[in-house]
Amino acid sequence: MRYRKGDGERSGLFTRRSLLLGGAQAVLLSALAGRLYQLQVIETRRFSMLAEENRINLRLLPPSRGLIFDRSGQPLAVNRNNFRAMATSDRGRGAEILVDRLDQILSLGEADRSRLLRDLRRSRNAQPIVVRENLGWEEVARLEFNAPDLPGVFIDLGQTRNYPEGELTSHIVGYTGRVSDEDLAGRDDPVLQLATMRFGKKGVERAFEDSLRGRAGAVQVEVNAVGRVVRELDRTEGQPGANALLTIDLELQRLVAEKLKEHQSGSVVVIDVVTGDLLAMVSTPGFDPNTFARGITQSEWRELLDSPERPLHNKAIAGVYPPGSTYKMVTALAALEAKVIEPWTRLPCLGFLELGKIKFHCWLRGGHGSTNVVEAIAQSCDCFFYEAARKAGVDRIAEVAGRLGFGRQSDLGMPGESAGIQPSRAWKQEKLGKSWQHGDTFNLGIGQGYMNATPMQLAVMTARLANGGYDVQPNLLLAQATSREELVPPQPYDKPTAPSLRFDPQHLALIREGMIQVVQSGTANHLRVDAQNKPIDPAYRFAGKTGTAQVKRITERERELGITQAQLPWHLRHHALFVCFGPLDKPRYACAVIIEHGMAGGQTAGPIGRDVLVETMKRDPSRRIDGFRKMASR
Repeated sequence: MRYRKGDGERSGLFTRRSLLLGGAQAVLLSALAGRLYQLQVIETRRFSMLAEENRINLRLLPPSRGLIFDRSGQPLAVNRNNFRAMATSDRGRGAEILVDRLDQILSLGEADRSRLLRDLRRSRNAQPIVVRENLGWEEVARLEFNAPDLPGVFIDLGQTRNYPEGELTSHIVGYTGRVSDEDLAGRDDPVLQLATMRFGKKGVERAFEDSLRGRAGAVQVEVNAVGRVVRELDRTEGQPGANALLTIDLELQRLVAEKLKEHQSGSVVVIDVVTGDLLAMVSTPGFDPNTFARGITQSEWRELLDSPERPLHNKAIAGVYPPGSTYKMVTALAALEAKVIEPWTRLPCLGFLELGKIKFHCWLRGGHGSTNVVEAIAQSCDCFFYEAARKAGVDRIAEVAGRLGFGRQSDLGMPGESAGIQPSRAWKQEKLGKSWQHGDTFNLGIGQGYMNATPMQLAVMTARLANGGYDVQPNLLLAQATSREELVPPQPYDKPTAPSLRFDPQHLALIREGMIQVVQSGTANHLRVDAQNKPIDPAYRFAGKTGTAQVKRITERERELGITQAQLPWHLRHHALFVCFGPLDKPRYACAVIIEHGMAGGQTAGPIGRDVLVETMKRDPSRRIDGFRKMASR
């Protein structure tokens, strides 16, 4: 064989390529070996830990929510077990197919379908989300039967809220619902991120949310590659929320609600004038909070929103009304404190008072003649209070009203409480850009015009007048304790511990005397007897003040035609008001009543206030607190 020059060159080229290729392979193998050494030897502990973390998940357990009781230990909000369908998904994979299958079995509806798809796609680490709560046995059976076709769906035993008294205490206790973004504001509790967690939305449930919620527990579970639970490794139970003992007397609450049944809409507040404890707080109509606990439907929600009686509206703290003649005690006290009138000062009433071309009428045609402050309160003489308001001035009236609780929220802490409107010169200029007029002062003097107040504010005013001028604040919480502790109410006491409002005691005595005469010989003298026309026991005698708040201004023409309130549509009729306190020798309880469009305070609100206050004095709940031991475990 002849050797060719080209053959040698090709052989050398092949050899060089082989060496380069071999070298490259050696480098790659060395790098791979080095990387394997790094991963399996140098960083073995780190990756073992990461693998363990992927295999083991730590999940939060929602705590058991605290229970709510009335002052005698009757349950107002408890927990009950409920079966709920839960679902997991690996970052939403197969979510649409799963939701379609669930829809076929449970008839989800469009809103629930959208929510489930959103929640499944947001889910991380296979965290379960709620499909439906409060399942019936038939629904549980259908899900279990179809379990092979529902990967990631399981039945869980959880807790839901139950309100034994339903509508009766709906505005006091409130209800719970799903945690919203608004609820999370300012709170960093991780348990609120759980799909099964519920948050207080209204009433006491919202006011005491942080203490009722408790502290989360934790469970350690082993999961497979797609995040499904294989087994439970460890569990730490959470701390249940604190139980709450309220000041409310359930039986008194029931009696008040019964008295309001015949009226479309109204509110009653009963308060201890010494402690500020709220013994009853009724707003009608109410709603059934259990519909929110089980999951309210769109049609039920719309019905509540569209009702003209506003059942979701707690009128006791959020309803604002002109206080009418119940405000005349404020005007009288302001005039006395300013020394523009004296106890013996008599002011004339001809049936009207003229301001320019405008006539400001008294409710009594022909007038009351000449009256002093006690007589004017007893007879509710409008002209006396027009003149007393003019003498005292708007700013002095506003200052005294503020000390009695008007124009500001109380310390109650309930969500949705209104401050009402206590007008003044500065208020009108700021809100309306207008100057204060003399006619505005006349209207304010009789609780009309821009003046607005809540039933709670009227009850607080009455309590402060009755207790000798102490700054008593309304209170709903009697005691609070964990589930392992006793709920022990504080010992009752007979003298206010609140600071003094520094009113002249003689002036307060005159106001109270005027309110006594309202019932003895004035606009509410028919209330001296009970519903059976029997004289009220002297031990339960009380003082009060009627009020009729104008909704629609009565024109001169309507006065001439003699058009009555009963001839007007319901929504244009006057509101009926009554405030009272008793017993006379040592006042302990006060009551405020507002009947929306009830027309006449003495005839409509008065009998309700009388019956409620007398029953409260008979029961005397503030002096018969014996406490009770914690009830059965939840």
